[in-house]
Amino acid sequence: MGLKTLTGKVITASGVKPTVEVKWPRENFWIYGAIEPKTCDHFLYEYPKLNGECFQQFLNWLSQQLGGDYAILQVDQAPAHTSSAIRWQEFIIPLFQPPSAPELNPIERLWQLLKKPLKNQLFSSLQNLRDRIQEIFNQLTLEQVISISSYNFILEALFYAASY
Repeated sequence: MGLKTLTGKVITASGVKPTVEVKWPRENFWIYGAIEPKTCDHFLYEYPKLNGECFQQFLNWLSQQLGGDYAILQVDQAPAHTSSAIRWQEFIIPLFQPPSAPELNPIERLWQLLKKPLKNQLFSSLQNLRDRIQEIFNQLTLEQVISISSYNFILEALFYAASY
């Protein structure tokens, strides 16, 4: 997430060219996240970069949140996730999805849901952006979290049903 404006479609009268004010600063931060499809628990934490060091910090934080419960963490094959420096806790099992297949990961739908209300908005500071993102997360309903995370759960059930 950053101060650079996310642009999207704008509705205008017929024949009127839409205009949207845009900011270009490159200040940003990254939100790392995980969703548990059965309970809809979601774990989100902000970091300054997308790299192996920050991802390791997220894994350490997530393991504390899980309290020793086992979890399968589905991740894409971004360099931050596949770095040889990553030390996976014994009870967090990585499941690497195929390259270029974000539709397979429910957290990607959470990011889409998050970004939609941010389109065409200007933020004067990263803190204002953080506050808006927090508002959006606070407005998330259990039904929305179930909706975005259940797709993989259904695929998982089909996979298991097909493997018997």
